[in-house]
Amino acid sequence: MIVELQVLGLAALLWVVQLGVAAVAGNLQIGPAYMLGPRDEGRQLTGRPARLKRALDNHTEGLPLFTIAVLLVALGAKANPATAICAWTYLAARIVYVPAYAFGWNPWRSVIWTVGFLATLVMLLVGLFG
Repeated sequence: MIVELQVLGLAALLWVVQLGVAAVAGNLQIGPAYMLGPRDEGRQLTGRPARLKRALDNHTEGLPLFTIAVLLVALGAKANPATAICAWTYLAARIVYVPAYAFGWNPWRSVIWTVGFLATLVMLLVGLFG
């Protein structure tokens, strides 16, 4: 298995971990009575639980693009040391993005997001034109 596919699997596991962390933080804030009920009325998360949810949402949005990049590289037999570095860079950025968002590291949150996005973009370009 190529490195890029392994990193994609790790990125999926990161998503699972983020889901768990965001769910626990949200449940602690909102309370079990609401979470176990029908949730007819919406409740708004605030503070760190809300930021953890937004970080999860951001990973949910970015993961499909990274998946496409990995598939282009893998199926197009374009994997090389640069695409492996890009894959690891994407994953590292996603990992660091969680505390950056949760603790409000400005402007570093945006810088970290940009690094992960550019790594994905390079992989897309290599997969298409490399």
